[in-house]
Amino acid sequence: MSHPSGPSRRHTLGLLAAAPFIAHAQDDRSPIRMLCGLAAGTGNDLTARIVADRMKEVLGRPVNVENKPGAGQRLALNELRRAAPDGRTLALATTGPFVIYPHIYAKLDYDPFKDFTPLGAVASFDVAIASGSKTQAKSMRELLAAAQAGADNAIFGSPGNGSLSHFVGIAMGLASKIDFTHVPYRDSGQLQIDLATGRLPIVITGQSNLIDMHRQGRIRMVAVSGEQRSPLLPDVPTLLESGINVSSATTVGIFGPPGMAPDLVRRLNAALSGATGAPDAKEKLSRIAFTPTVSTPEALAAEIAAEHKRFAALVKASGYVAE
Repeated sequence: MSHPSGPSRRHTLGLLAAAPFIAHAQDDRSPIRMLCGLAAGTGNDLTARIVADRMKEVLGRPVNVENKPGAGQRLALNELRRAAPDGRTLALATTGPFVIYPHIYAKLDYDPFKDFTPLGAVASFDVAIASGSKTQAKSMRELLAAAQAGADNAIFGSPGNGSLSHFVGIAMGLASKIDFTHVPYRDSGQLQIDLATGRLPIVITGQSNLIDMHRQGRIRMVAVSGEQRSPLLPDVPTLLESGINVSSATTVGIFGPPGMAPDLVRRLNAALSGATGAPDAKEKLSRIAFTPTVSTPEALAAEIAAEHKRFAALVKASGYVAE
């Protein structure tokens, strides 16, 4: 039997087998989408843009931040888990949706351990406890005294149900034996306005959202949740220093879809390490009260597992269940 002219069948099969590698080489400069589940101008958004700008230089390809706010970062994470595992879609997220949400939602539409690929941590931050014109408290002692004196002063606002800020408030109430009422906000700008104008007596949120107002004297940050004071605000004590046995910070990580190849994970982690390890990126992150971090995918996964276990106990003690 004669054979058709042109490449042999074996050669054709060889080209087909090599096609994925050829496509990958051609796509090395294709854009990367970095989803951010919080609105533009927030600390997470600024962090995403700082990291993306440096990753562009490290990888030699565009890295574009796309804000997908809503449902406490779950909209962005659900889009991520449905993406192809080719490294073109990533997300920057705090660890709350992985370590807190599984304990407070009866039905969660993703598995925090199976539906995502941790690529590495890039930063961490504390939250701040602040008072406004309603109580004019200058310290945690004054804030707690006002809260004990009347229920109207025992209300705190936060960026949302299930956030680290929310659970720092819960832990603060358990430690001080004060029954605080939580009011979740979708708009961080409105949260700050309501604190400054006296509609809210207390706000618990990321430091970066409150620093300027604190410096202007419009509100007073009375404590931070971390183990150490912020270098940007050395006059603000920690909760531990204020006699409240609560200490907590949240990690900001970069995640990919499930099923990413190990070599791709390693390459992206190396790019993240190069980005957040750059002096200018460190300086920019520190300026918004975020602590730059360089970690392995394994370290981020281990931290999520440990925090998941820790928050299980706090959620159980609080009795909180999300609607």
